Amino acid sequence: MREITFSEALGEAILEEMSRDPTIFTYGEDIAKQGGIFGAYKPILGKYQDRIIDTPISEEVIFGSALGAALAGMRPVAEFHFADFLFTGMAAIANQIMKFKYMTGGQGKLHLILRGPDGISKSAAAQHSESIETIFMHIPGIKVIIPSTPYDMKGLFKTALKSDDPVICFEHKMLYAKKGPVPEEEYYIPFGVADVKREGRDVTVIATSRMVHESLAAAEELSKEGISVEVVDLRTLVPWDKETVFKSVKKTHKVVIAHETWRRAGWGAEIAATIQEELFDYLDAPIRRVGAKNVHIPFSPPLQDFVVPDRKSVIEAVRSVL
Repeated sequence: MREITFSEALGEAILEEMSRDPTIFTYGEDIAKQGGIFGAYKPILGKYQDRIIDTPISEEVIFGSALGAALAGMRPVAEFHFADFLFTGMAAIANQIMKFKYMTGGQGKLHLILRGPDGISKSAAAQHSESIETIFMHIPGIKVIIPSTPYDMKGLFKTALKSDDPVICFEHKMLYAKKGPVPEEEYYIPFGVADVKREGRDVTVIATSRMVHESLAAAEELSKEGISVEVVDLRTLVPWDKETVFKSVKKTHKVVIAHETWRRAGWGAEIAATIQEELFDYLDAPIRRVGAKNVHIPFSPPLQDFVVPDRKSVIEAVRSVL
């Protein structure tokens, strides 16, 4: 099977759905000429020039106009440049986009996607490095997807482009250049279906995004000691796949949850609480959570490494539950 990058998978998903749906258009800062701040739009530069649009630097306008376009029957894909900048347009997102279906008694549908990079990169510091996906899991009204591979990126995004609900897609900056197998045949990945990235018998590690790869690396290292780790990639946080998670927990009886966002009240707390409430009798050890320390992401490379978890953090957590 051919291998393409995470960025190329995103571009293919947009182009394929644009070719069949004239209501899809995408816009944001520096995408039509530059190809996006991390080059995510480079694979589609020069295509559909009237439907790939640069905007001024104004997140409030970008998100508010996405709402208006969706209400007018279009399917806008609005880029948020850095996840940290979502906060500057939260009135349109949290008070309008996420509430519209509820406030219209389900009669109103908003076909729109918010997408862009999150997570750490090369010491981009506190306003360009944070992982804030938990906030959008906490507030009702939007589907949350967070792919870790090119295959998942394309399949989930194509599903998002057909969704009748608002969707937000978090793409880790360190994954855009990552290559992986993606079939040339068309496929879609439904929301709420996790993927077992590695089978194991001793411990279940539940992760998303970059931490899936850190967890797989940790599992490989631990296998040399005879420890068998199962890695479950949730792929979507709203909805999240209880069935696959519960099946794994019933097999291994031990759980580690790994995410890059802050450990305090991160999405792992919701998953851990659900497992504790419904599968307590299956647990042989307390659930461990791996996440960033409770500070903003530092500029200093050594401090960034100290704050943000990696494979060593996962290894330590796995050993603690055995």
